[in-house]
Amino acid sequence: MKLTTNIRRKFRVSNKAKFVAKKNRYRLSISRSSKNISAQIIDDSKNMTLLSSSSIEKDIRSEKKTTKTELSKIVAEKLAKKAKEKNIIKIYFDRGLYKYHGRVKVFAETLRKNGMEF
Repeated sequence: MKLTTNIRRKFRVSNKAKFVAKKNRYRLSISRSSKNISAQIIDDSKNMTLLSSSSIEKDIRSEKKTTKTELSKIVAEKLAKKAKEKNIIKIYFDRGLYKYHGRVKVFAETLRKNGMEF
């Protein structure tokens, strides 16, 4: 089976984050579509998702219509708030197949402003 460029990039970026990661850090995986964005904080040693946040959630959807970059800021702030409640500060940012540009970059910068370290 021949792998496409996007799939190869996703495996390359995710595997670096998984295997280089120290045991005291979790992995933040991000996914986006043309309209929505979602993120998960994953514990790779136990293979389980600890936290997640998405633009599909009711409280985020109930807000005014916003641009996609503003939506990613809101989702990042909500995820950072949840992570602080569980004392998660240090993470590895797994951007997947997406370039560090646009909504993904805004998402990461908002997390940094809210106290996350990566």
